[in-house]
Amino acid sequence: MGRPPTKPGKLKDGFYIEVRNKGSKSGVKIRRDTKESMLDAAKDYEKTKDVVMMGEFKNGSPVKQ
Repeated sequence: MGRPPTKPGKLKDGFYIEVRNKGSKSGVKIRRDTKESMLDAAKDYEKTKDVVMMGEFKNGSPVKQ
């Protein structure tokens, strides 16, 4: 058994949303290649989950728009 990682992983290039159970503080990040597909995924998940739009990431950091 090794030591757990302390540094968060880098995010790949793309558009991200975070999907959480209602009332939860943490969730799962979901990546899509295009903004339109990210918005479609958010619309699907918002019926049963809390959705947080994270936006576009390049080289592991958010892109300013």
